[in-house]
Amino acid sequence: MGTIGHARVVDADTEAGPESATVDAVDHADSRQIRLAGDWTLSTMPTPIAAFERRLSELRASSAGWDLRSISRMDSAGAIVLWRAWGRQWPVSLLVSPGHRAMLERVEPIRLAVEPPRQRDRLAGVLSLGRATVAAADHLLGMIALVGQLVLDVAYLCTRPRDLPWREFSANLYRSGAQALPVTALIGFLIGIVLSYLSALQLKAFGADVFIVNLLGISIVRELGPVLVAVLVAGRSGSAMTAQIGVMRVTEEIDALATMGVSQSQRLVLPKVLALAVALPLLVIWCSAAGIVGGMVSAKLQMDLAYGFFIDTLSRVVPVANVWIGLSKGLVFGLLIALIACHFGLRVKPNTESLSALTTTSVVTSITVAILVDAVFAVMTRNLGIP
Repeated sequence: MGTIGHARVVDADTEAGPESATVDAVDHADSRQIRLAGDWTLSTMPTPIAAFERRLSELRASSAGWDLRSISRMDSAGAIVLWRAWGRQWPVSLLVSPGHRAMLERVEPIRLAVEPPRQRDRLAGVLSLGRATVAAADHLLGMIALVGQLVLDVAYLCTRPRDLPWREFSANLYRSGAQALPVTALIGFLIGIVLSYLSALQLKAFGADVFIVNLLGISIVRELGPVLVAVLVAGRSGSAMTAQIGVMRVTEEIDALATMGVSQSQRLVLPKVLALAVALPLLVIWCSAAGIVGGMVSAKLQMDLAYGFFIDTLSRVVPVANVWIGLSKGLVFGLLIALIACHFGLRVKPNTESLSALTTTSVVTSITVAILVDAVFAVMTRNLGIP
């Protein structure tokens, strides 16, 4: 039966020469035959190969027979393209030389290595929530164990004061407290200026200029001072503590301490916790004072509010209970930040990837816990220190 129609599938601009892989669709009266010719190798097949494979798949859906006898050469790449275009199964009608059939049979088992599309698990969200809950519970138990060990260490050192790690305590107090004075003062001063400047714009509109002292005093001493210091110390000292203990884990110094019979909690954890518990309340007072000074300077420039009037009014409109609330927050924040930093530092595995990941986690956790505890303080002390 004669040929009725002839269609060339491959674009002319993709053919590199007479040896390029070609595909011809020949229509007969009652059927269609796909004739392949040329060299079916990786270097001679049209590009992009993915688009070429899609064209072959479309022809497979509308064809009844394949004629591969005109193919000169075929490598594994050409055989894989054909096999995938056939839907990983042999055509009903196939004319092919024995050599090329052997090549196709060699790539046939490749279908076993293809991973089937993964179906979305309906319980994936529940599983993720369960894993997160188990991880949180594990960290909570670790924190409780660490606190219990510190209580035992304190009880032990109370009976043997000579074993107190004064040198480690003073070193941590210097690094976490004294060296943090410049940055906390700068941040507090700038926050006081910004808060005073923005408040002045609103208070002027209502003729309530003098109330800026109330606003600055309570907001900075009670809330902004402790929270700002907690965030700064968590990012500065908390990360340094985690990294220091983590590096000791990577270099096996902690294992060496255990081998020598030295308690890691007494020499590494306890001095850091005590130092930060002492330093943070002092930093809160320092930062709050800097913030009030910045607000006072801004109030003088914006409202021409005298410094003497500001200082005299501050002691009358800000009850001393706000100072104690700020100091209490600083003490609690210092304990929590140091505990969290040491907890994650002790969990570092002996590799640098774990060190970087847990240091980041330590900072994020410390800041989050500090904000949550501040919210609890706000609820519990809502009736205290408000004139």
